[in-house]
Amino acid sequence: MNPIEPLSLWAPRAEKVTLVVADRRFPMARNEADWWHAAETLPDELIDSEVDYGFIVDDGEVLPDPRSRRQPTGVHELSRTFDPSGHAWGDEEWTGRQLPGGVIYEMHVGTFTPEGTLLSAIERLDHLVELGIDFVELMPVNGFNGPHGWGYDGVLWYTVHEQYGGPAAYQQFVDACHQRGLAVIQDVVYNHLGPSGNYLPQFGPYLKDGAANVWGDTVNLDGEDSDEVRRYIIDNALMWLRDYHVDGLRLDAVHALLDTRATHLLEELSIEVEALSTFLNRPLSLIAESDLNDPRMITPREAGGYGLTAQWSDDFHHALYVSLTSDTAGYYADFDSLGALAKVFEAGFFHDGTMSTFRGRTHGNRIDTLRTPTWRLVVCSDNHDQIGNRAAGDRLSSRLDPDQLRIAALVTLLSPFTPMVFMGEEWGASTPWQFFTSHPEPELAEQVAKGRVEEFAQMDWDLTAVPNPQELSTFTNSKLDWDEAGVGAHAELLEFYRRLIAMRRTFPDLTDPRFDRSVTSFSDEDGWLMVERGEMVLVVNFSGSASEVTLPRAASTVLQVGDVQVFGDSVKLGGHSALLGQLDA
Repeated sequence: MNPIEPLSLWAPRAEKVTLVVADRRFPMARNEADWWHAAETLPDELIDSEVDYGFIVDDGEVLPDPRSRRQPTGVHELSRTFDPSGHAWGDEEWTGRQLPGGVIYEMHVGTFTPEGTLLSAIERLDHLVELGIDFVELMPVNGFNGPHGWGYDGVLWYTVHEQYGGPAAYQQFVDACHQRGLAVIQDVVYNHLGPSGNYLPQFGPYLKDGAANVWGDTVNLDGEDSDEVRRYIIDNALMWLRDYHVDGLRLDAVHALLDTRATHLLEELSIEVEALSTFLNRPLSLIAESDLNDPRMITPREAGGYGLTAQWSDDFHHALYVSLTSDTAGYYADFDSLGALAKVFEAGFFHDGTMSTFRGRTHGNRIDTLRTPTWRLVVCSDNHDQIGNRAAGDRLSSRLDPDQLRIAALVTLLSPFTPMVFMGEEWGASTPWQFFTSHPEPELAEQVAKGRVEEFAQMDWDLTAVPNPQELSTFTNSKLDWDEAGVGAHAELLEFYRRLIAMRRTFPDLTDPRFDRSVTSFSDEDGWLMVERGEMVLVVNFSGSASEVTLPRAASTVLQVGDVQVFGDSVKLGGHSALLGQLDA
């Protein structure tokens, strides 16, 4: 393969474009679609598998390729060619994995291991297999400025962050996952670009003039020349799924994708991914993070929806979090009754046209629970946002006792939804997971640190506890301590997680995707919630005081947390305890 010959650039506003390859310059010619190609055949000595190159637009500085596959010296420097077909894949037997029935594990490459690389992460994959995980979801790996960060301020979407190992290491990671039976979901960010290294506006109208969201300028999805901008996004999505054998994409904050065209970008993406899935003959999943509580996201296109596979459920997290911690600050305020968690089990969304006091308006719409399967909602007790966006980046494990942690796992992993575990949660990691950045620009670093404090103004948190995102210790403190996973209470919790995931594959009623199979009751006064699913019943006492609950009928104990006594059709629950029972026929 000649990696140089196909190099091209979309630059509709340029008057002149020059290709720079190995310190040599070659003029480029524009075609009728405003794509520029080398105007002459490149010399044979430049035909190499690894060549550094860039583009000069209208006599400006040398810029990296917007579709660069590799940035070995950073996002401001020259791109380097990469041939994705060079990897000898060992996953020929891999046929993919469907999302229904699966368990997801969310991972940040840079803090998952001490080394913070994709290759070192491979060494820990057997831990996930033994845990019972089905999907590994990687937080964004695309190129961003600085050595470490969350990844959501990426600027070169086609690259793999060099500190993680670059694109070759990424292929090895996915290959290793597949050979262990693990599917891979890649978190991608299409709603904004990072503040440093974003050269796209110098090439064309990638951004919408005068429009911005909370993270930055809005991507041009529906304005002039937006056809190519949308193609830029869709081609990127297909690249992960095709060239890197990824099994699904998690789409970050899709509510920030402003698109007024007749076919929304999400639906167009769904169409394209379905076509690729048909060709590859393996399932490919699209999972949205959405703040809209809009069932159209997960409604099939045949029924007028966007056709995405699933979406994250913030309502589940918020309802469970408040039940466990009694924290009702900010956006948690509406979830101060166990009825919120009960409603989520039966209806999917808590806010389905109800008043959101945090927003000061009604919010959301109802899910068609007769036609929508429960697994289309991805749920968790903690995730990168909910931990990292707390003032000190503290996990639930720093606030709850061992029985409460078991309750959080029990409610999440044995729910009828698609459960997700955040890395380290399975052993109650003692390390925080904080918001960290490494912006080289001093003014940007100061701006981020200041904005971090202002962001928490509505949450009634101790703002003096907010760590400086730019401090190296904020990053290193967030790395997992694997030594603690095998000792004491950490090891006991890890074994409990393994047991819960195994139970999902033992009792069909636990994963039954029909909403009407969930029958709930609760008492705010006594602090208990009961969820009946077919022959299985889950009773949880969230309070610190003992409670007695009448069961639908007599039950035998399958699993218990804390002090539990079953007497025929009633159960006595000590403080912070739970029962998973099987109802008698």
